[in-house]
Amino acid sequence: MKNIAKSLIALFALVAVSCSVEDVQDRPVIDGIDSPVLTAPSAGTAYVLTVAAADNQIERFTWKSANYGGDIEVNYTVQMDKKGNAFKTPQELGTVKSSNQVSVSVSKMNTAALALGATPFTAADFEVRVKSDVAGSNIMFSDAVAVVVTPYTTETPKLWVPGGYQAASGYGTDWTAGTAPTLLAEAYGKTAFEGYVYFAAAGEFLLTPASNTDNKYTKGATAGTLLYNGSDNLKIDAAGYYKIKADTDPAKLTYSATKLAWGIVGNATPGGWDADTPMVYNPTTKKWTITVVLTAQSAPDNGLKFRANNNWDYNFGDTGADGKLEDGGTNIGTTAGTFLITLDLSNPRNYTYTMVKQ
Repeated sequence: MKNIAKSLIALFALVAVSCSVEDVQDRPVIDGIDSPVLTAPSAGTAYVLTVAAADNQIERFTWKSANYGGDIEVNYTVQMDKKGNAFKTPQELGTVKSSNQVSVSVSKMNTAALALGATPFTAADFEVRVKSDVAGSNIMFSDAVAVVVTPYTTETPKLWVPGGYQAASGYGTDWTAGTAPTLLAEAYGKTAFEGYVYFAAAGEFLLTPASNTDNKYTKGATAGTLLYNGSDNLKIDAAGYYKIKADTDPAKLTYSATKLAWGIVGNATPGGWDADTPMVYNPTTKKWTITVVLTAQSAPDNGLKFRANNNWDYNFGDTGADGKLEDGGTNIGTTAGTFLITLDLSNPRNYTYTMVKQ
């Protein structure tokens, strides 16, 4: 009985070995002979992407097939990366099997460009190529082709304000965009920015379209103008709290920095409608405060407003009585008593206040 069992085991082993040898002999040899060749787009093609065309085709990438020495299924992937990055961080635009083309939508290319650090509404240089492989192995690449992409965003654009003033002014480390205050545009696709920044002393700064200093708006040739990626920093000449405005439209490239000291004004306040009652800025909280005795006054004809520099060029009211401030908005009604009033202008275009009875 033992001899029979041993014979069966030997027979099965022989069959297994025989099958394995045949499998190896019948398996095709795959060699990467010729890389794929990208035939479209051509070098220098420029794409201006828009949200209105997000679902449309922006390009049909085409190529000559890779040669692996036989009739086998080949995977193709279209890749994009920043020019000069040697495809260290490629983004995928599309994949197909044993085909010579792939359609890429506007939104797909836009997502890839933004993931690679492109600045919305600004042209940037990229490279595209085709990768081929067989079951994840035998990888080959086409030559890279240079293209230019101008992406969009549906988010409201921001400008960062890094500079040598930050540490002393309560904004983290000097020249660190990630902790710098920001300016905000009117809406997505718009180029007019504003925001408030405190300078503890005179200092230099930049305006950057991302939270780094890879690209920047610098001092232009004449006062109040900007230059993209120039060499001269912008400068504030005296300590203070500034409203900074900028327009990055290439046809404008302007900026301004206006020093403002905030207070309250109105017939509910000690100074009436003729003189501001000054508030005090706290660089730690980044808010203006005052503790003051108010009289009872009813809006919209009476009450108080926030005003800067003792004139009406810069003033806020509260249209809707919701704690949110609007330029030139409605008077704020009051009750009688002592109040801690706080003005918060640290969030650009989202200005708020509180009035807490003491």
